[in-house]
Amino acid sequence: MKNSIIKFLFVVSIALLSFEGNAQQDPHFTQYMYNMSVVNPAYALDQEGLLRTGLIYRNQWAGMEGAPETINVFAQTPLSKRVELGVTIVHDEIGDIEKENNITANFAYVLPVTETAKLSLGIKGGVNFFDADLTSLSTPQQGTDPAMRDMNEAFPVFGVGAYWFEDNYYIGLSAPNLLTSKHIEENEGLVGIGEENVHFYLTGGYVFDINEDFKVKPAFMLRGVQDAPLSLDVTANVLLYNRLEAGVAYRLDDAVSGLVNFRVTPDLRVGYAYDYTTSVLGDYNDGSHEIMILFDLDILSRGYNKSPRFF
Repeated sequence: MKNSIIKFLFVVSIALLSFEGNAQQDPHFTQYMYNMSVVNPAYALDQEGLLRTGLIYRNQWAGMEGAPETINVFAQTPLSKRVELGVTIVHDEIGDIEKENNITANFAYVLPVTETAKLSLGIKGGVNFFDADLTSLSTPQQGTDPAMRDMNEAFPVFGVGAYWFEDNYYIGLSAPNLLTSKHIEENEGLVGIGEENVHFYLTGGYVFDINEDFKVKPAFMLRGVQDAPLSLDVTANVLLYNRLEAGVAYRLDDAVSGLVNFRVTPDLRVGYAYDYTTSVLGDYNDGSHEIMILFDLDILSRGYNKSPRFF
């Protein structure tokens, strides 16, 4: 009985946090470095003839009733030496209470700055479909709060980013959505406001090329949003023989993670990540799981170098 009450309160609190201004609302991924365009529209593959498409599935806080699940499907390709286009779809749901479908297109323009360095500037545009069944948040004692209602709404998305890179390092700054959205305004004379705030991302990574068969890459992602503490991911990966990649990660005050992926064929990479929760929520879940499938296709048969750039 006690566990059932805890699970119920947990689901309710997660749903309510989605409407609080001090919550971090964007879903996050431990394997974010394999689809940087989800947080930065300026991310560039910089390889003509390459079509990158893939999927990342995340089961957050496994074993907890109503825990979040997220699916990210994406595709990106350069149209020329300077222009890249991409599409990103993120489906995020919390139990049977809240579902979101974020569908966006990215445009990036790559500028050569020096002989080896390039600066990419990008924009993101699309729509976010929001569906919430808040009437289900009730108890036999209290009933349903009149302010809680079913919602089916659509909100515009517009984001910007910048991405500076060479063959062995990158740094990016972005805001995937500059538009704030209010979900609840007035219902039966009761007023409540839930607003999605602008998220800012600072990302970076460096590849240490130890030798032909062994590379090391530390990377980080810093995320900030108004009225919430900074979220910091720090990752260290190694690449062996251009096929096996493994690493560890730490999310500040939240989780430690293990990552691994394997290049099954020159075109196909499959990966897995596990997060062990270090916050107080660790007592109520079995960690988080991520599965990644990534395709790099030579659509123009130009014989591009299939050795991974590693980011």
